[in-house]
Amino acid sequence: MIPALVQWYRRYFSDPEAVVLFFILLFSVLIITTMGNILAPLLASVVIAYLLEAPVSLLVRWHCPRRLAIIIVFVLFLGLLTVALLGFLPMAWRQLSTLFNEAPTIIGKLQQLLLGLPAHYPDYVSHDQVVSLIDLAKLQLGKFGKTALSFSLSSIPNLVILLVYLVLVPLLVLFILLDRDGLLAWIQSHLPARRAQLSAIWQDINSHIGNYVRGKILEIIIVTIVCLVAFGLMKLQYTILLSVLVGLSVVIPIVGAVVVTIPILIVAFFQWGMDVHFAYLLIIYAAIITIDANVLVPLLFAEAVDLHPVAIIVAILLFGAWWGFWGVFFAIPLAALVKTVFYSWPRLLPLDDAAG
Repeated sequence: MIPALVQWYRRYFSDPEAVVLFFILLFSVLIITTMGNILAPLLASVVIAYLLEAPVSLLVRWHCPRRLAIIIVFVLFLGLLTVALLGFLPMAWRQLSTLFNEAPTIIGKLQQLLLGLPAHYPDYVSHDQVVSLIDLAKLQLGKFGKTALSFSLSSIPNLVILLVYLVLVPLLVLFILLDRDGLLAWIQSHLPARRAQLSAIWQDINSHIGNYVRGKILEIIIVTIVCLVAFGLMKLQYTILLSVLVGLSVVIPIVGAVVVTIPILIVAFFQWGMDVHFAYLLIIYAAIITIDANVLVPLLFAEAVDLHPVAIIVAILLFGAWWGFWGVFFAIPLAALVKTVFYSWPRLLPLDDAAG
């Protein structure tokens, strides 16, 4: 047993680059796990600066001076952030508040509908089953109401922190973009001089994961805008709120689209009933989801990471439980990172192969 462990250690950790890579990964995980909340503004700034580097580099390739390119991209970023915070989010929040106020009416109608099922389908649904389902739903809604109340009571400190982040994060993004070369030189100065394998891993991560994250953000924006137009033309209630939910649902492949379909169906049903408008909405929503899955995703992720569906689901569960929403958002890139590191890990040949 011990000789096998020694041989395994020599194969995977005899290369100095492997040791450096191991400690980089270990240090990163420890920092995020133990100090993630404290360093959240810095981590968010690094991610945003990394994403904004693509349009900056594009402008530089078009013979635009780098500092001017940074100013142009940063001003556009601030403009979009301002529109989202002052225009888009308040409307979505008002619609969410309206939905909560109308929730008792919707729940009452849904309860009457469920209680009528045993009369129409006595062979499939019993009255006791429906009552048990309604009681369970009321219990879960009560827990959710308590959670929402406690969140509202503790929201003032969170709002203060959010205001600080809104000032701090853009400044950090600007400084990181302006001093990118200096920061990279400082990081490289702490790495070994011979780092061919580390450079190869970074290039693979940068090309695949960077494209994936940028493509996913673009997909969220496109799907949200398309739903805003489609739902708005149909005059669907809570258009902004539901469009944002559909846009965010693309973060979780397959599961997200299924989950967000439920509130859309409920709102549409109580607005129109089993009317022709309800059927039109189903057709339009199905078309949006189909086009997104079969046209938009292959177009945006032509060089996307190649992961098995089981690996994607496991990554979503694991990183989602670890880091919440951001863990879900970055689950696929993080899984791709693990795969890249695993296949690119510096290793020596086994003794038998080396002798042969």
